Amino acid sequence: MGIYDDLGVRPVINASGTLTRLGGSRMAPEVLAAMAEAAASFVHIDELQSRAGNVIAEITGAEAGYVVAGAAAGLTLGVAACVAGMDVAKMDRLPDTTGMKNEVVVQRGHRNAYDHAIRAVGVTFIEVGYLGYPGAGGTWGWQIDAAIGERTAAVACPILATPGTLSLPEVAAIAHAKGVPVVVDAAAELPPRANLRRFIAEGADLVVFSGGKAIGGPQASGILAGRADLIASVALQHQDMDVRHETWNKRSLLAGGALSGIPHQGFGRAMKVGREEIAGLVVALKRYVAGSDDADAARWHTLLQSVAAPLAGLPHVRAVERCSPGRPVPVLTLDLDEAKLGVTAYDVVNRLLAGEPAVAVGESRAEFGTITVAPQGLTEDEAEVVGQRLCAVLRGER
Repeated sequence: MGIYDDLGVRPVINASGTLTRLGGSRMAPEVLAAMAEAAASFVHIDELQSRAGNVIAEITGAEAGYVVAGAAAGLTLGVAACVAGMDVAKMDRLPDTTGMKNEVVVQRGHRNAYDHAIRAVGVTFIEVGYLGYPGAGGTWGWQIDAAIGERTAAVACPILATPGTLSLPEVAAIAHAKGVPVVVDAAAELPPRANLRRFIAEGADLVVFSGGKAIGGPQASGILAGRADLIASVALQHQDMDVRHETWNKRSLLAGGALSGIPHQGFGRAMKVGREEIAGLVVALKRYVAGSDDADAARWHTLLQSVAAPLAGLPHVRAVERCSPGRPVPVLTLDLDEAKLGVTAYDVVNRLLAGEPAVAVGESRAEFGTITVAPQGLTEDEAEVVGQRLCAVLRGER
């Protein structure tokens, strides 16, 4: 018996990737050990964050870093920093941004469901460009330039391959010419590992990565890296400051005039990170950087071969291993002839989840008769089970 048995929750074999709804990724034993060790003692969280930030800065090439409660929290806190800066009165009022810089410029082709995290700060998106497609539409640089004004807090530039949108270096050049920071959502842009430094090098003032996906850290963790002044604002808005002037360990900011007062219970209070997540994320990040994209790809290929083996020769099913451009993560795609099989892709997804053991596969293209198997969350034994369960369901068995 274990915790899931005690709670009456069925474990799921994760063949669909590092999805939040399934818990992200598997943490290595040394990551779990670091979290347990951190939980056994108390520390000043801001001191721990500072040391962790040094590690993040060194790895990403940024001026500073910070551990956040997931990439979405990083976007929220990062934009809050762009709006409030080091102004304690503005920090205190968020998300009421009346009279502040409260606009974020974004290319129309870059709007997405995750930018809700940016809107939570109380800002308004100023969309520019058109919904691009090959050969027409898209965004021109002058449109971004014209949209930036006295109320612009930042330019949002998520890493999305939308046809016709301007690249991060192009966006950064335009924004920086007007003194406006660029915030990059790179939550799922690992691997390749080179991306940890790429976006800062290309001009991002702040960039977020998920800690619970490729990095293999706690699911409720993420990395925020970028300009030191913006990270300083994040740190002040993130922790509660229920302290006195005489004892605050940052009172030098008051003496030097950087702050007019001590911020209290900031906007980021709801997104606090525990010492366990900070310790686990740092260990996971170091472990990830020490690894190899090629070694990961080879292991994933082997796992997908195990999944595909029982499907060989299965009628009305075409199984092909593919990689998306620039993303060295192979995925097994299963294109189904639904009419001849007598089941839809959605039927297969639901039967796999309802069976024993429960298996979750990728369903983002199920409407087109395609399901996918992603290898990141699989062990060797689980890969074999996934192949057997797929074969059984596609043969009409339960």
